[in-house]
Amino acid sequence: MRLLYYATVSLMSTGSFRQHCPAGPSFRRGWVDDAVAAIEADQCRTADTHLIRLIVPALAGIDIYLKDESTHPTGSLKHRLARSLFLYALCNGHIREGTPVVEASSGSTAVSEAYFAQMIGVSFYAVMPRTTSAEKIAAIAHYGGNCHLIDDGRALYAEAAALAARLGGHYMDQFTFAERATDWRGNNNIAESIFAQLQGERRPVPDWIVMGAGTGGTSATIGRYLRYRQYPTRLCVADVEHSAFFDCFCNQDRSHVCERPSLIEGVGRPRCEPSFVPGVVDRMMKIPDAASIAAMKVLSRLLPRPVGGSTGTNFLALCRLASEMCRAGETGSLVTLICDSGERYRQTYYEPAWLAARGLDPAPYEAELSSFLQTGQPLSFTVEDAANPHSP
Repeated sequence: MRLLYYATVSLMSTGSFRQHCPAGPSFRRGWVDDAVAAIEADQCRTADTHLIRLIVPALAGIDIYLKDESTHPTGSLKHRLARSLFLYALCNGHIREGTPVVEASSGSTAVSEAYFAQMIGVSFYAVMPRTTSAEKIAAIAHYGGNCHLIDDGRALYAEAAALAARLGGHYMDQFTFAERATDWRGNNNIAESIFAQLQGERRPVPDWIVMGAGTGGTSATIGRYLRYRQYPTRLCVADVEHSAFFDCFCNQDRSHVCERPSLIEGVGRPRCEPSFVPGVVDRMMKIPDAASIAAMKVLSRLLPRPVGGSTGTNFLALCRLASEMCRAGETGSLVTLICDSGERYRQTYYEPAWLAARGLDPAPYEAELSSFLQTGQPLSFTVEDAANPHSP
């Protein structure tokens, strides 16, 4: 019995049963086992995303790193989330052979979920705002997904649940399950990956990690991991205009709602999503949409390749932290994410007519941000900013 126990523990710690016993047991879960194996095999084939050091000579003593999530097979940070959500649903018995999968999304999660749905052979339906970029809609269709577009983004959740009920399918509900589907203790989550990739750097423990909030799941994973591993790194979450997260954080009131939809796809929500965990966030900033677009353009020139608007939101908040460190004469390192490529937004954020029609003028922010990165002269513009009163 003891030998059997140790053999089982060894098996559990080093991989799946199938890896060690390819002939298979007498009992199998059939299609579900095959689906899980297909998703796990995809992860094995996919290398970890790069951690890019951004060289900014004017900011000597401050090291800036960008975790490039745009290099996932489906082109965004949401690839990690979609993989975790599918494994969570499969292992909880929610998805079986032939089960239609439905998701409420602003686009990027739906692209990634369509990819995994196609991989395991189930149909996929994305409920999205009609304003979702044409590039994202095309990407979902490329992976065999179906787009169900609605005019009122506030009805996204109810419409997705209703569609799943009509189809006899499973509503994935990323906004509820993102924080629990991802293993925040490790298992190569994004936080563990960042710290592993920083090991050889001169400042391997960053002062801050900056993250936007869409579902809230990634910020929850990072914040929990920092506490679990007892790192002195703080977490700053960058919110956008027309989003409920910042006010939820400031007022400790999860009932706060926002009537207008966010213009920055992938981040900002009309309600405080269940996966958002304000207790693990040390600080929040609310970034004006024009400033997000400006930072997107500035970073795209530095790389040089186009990034998306939510990456601009992250980068603007990071630059404000770097500016504070410059003013205080501090040194250290900062990390944020490249969430997706700007190729998805050629007809929106990179189109002057689109910006003008929405009253967005990024030029003043763009000029000052460019000057800061060229000279190190601290930023003068302000954004709404709040600290967690329970953080040290």
